[in-house]
Amino acid sequence: MADRTDEFKGRVKETVGKVTSNERLESEGKGQAESARAGRKVKGTARQVGGAVKEGLGKVTRSETTEAEGKVDRLRGEAERKG
Repeated sequence: MADRTDEFKGRVKETVGKVTSNERLESEGKGQAESARAGRKVKGTARQVGGAVKEGLGKVTRSETTEAEGKVDRLRGEAERKG
């Protein structure tokens, strides 16, 4: 959630910078937003991969619980990554 908050704050700074012709603020906001977005995507991808592994492990061991937990993690990671 912190990544989304930082991304939002960055977009606000960027917009305020554009409106006020403050290039420094605009640039700072753009950097903050892009950094937060990249962090969110990395975390989402890691969760998605971990979930896929856990899901596969559940299938191999015939553990419906592990498989279901993995599927939830995989789908959550996909949603986080896509934004």
